[in-house]
Formats: sequence, structure tokens, C-alpha cells
Amino acid sequence: MKKSIFQEELNNSKFKVVYEETAMKLSIGERIAELRHKRKMTQSQLARKVHTSRTAIARYENGEYTHYNLFTLLKIAKALKKDLEVKFI
Repeated sequence: MKKSIFQEELNNSKFKVVYEETAMKLSIGERIAELRHKRKMTQSQLARKVHTSRTAIARYENGEYTHYNLFTLLKIAKALKKDLEVKFI
């Protein structure tokens, strides 16, 4: 079976690193937004629980954001009644 262009690009180490970094950033923000929606919370409500601003929550949910703070992620997880898991692979 012929490989897709994407599969071929994943063989390029530089492409793979950029792809994996982008996927990780997107998944953190998407997961925060998903959990917040499941709890029927607005960004403002989550921000109050975390003792931060609505714009800070919006930044964390944005896939372009790169300055995640572990302590803030822990507070967000607690506010969403979830555990936070950090892995080195």
C-alpha cells in the first residue's frame, strides 16, 4: 500500500518534531475547553475558580499558546474535578 504524503513527511525528523509539538499544544487547549463545556462552565466561571482572568483561560484554550504554567494547569484540573498527568516519554 502506498504511503500518504503525511506518512512520508513523518519520516522527516524535523517535520515530526514540529507536528508533535503542535499536536500537544492543540490537545491541551482542546481538552481544557472540552472539559469546561462538559461541566457547562463559561470561561469566566472557570477563571473565577482558578483565580485568574477570562482572557487567561481563553489563552490556555488557544492552540497557539505555548507558555503553559504547571501550577495553573493544576488549578484548572482541580476546578474541572480532574487529575493532571504529566509524562516524559
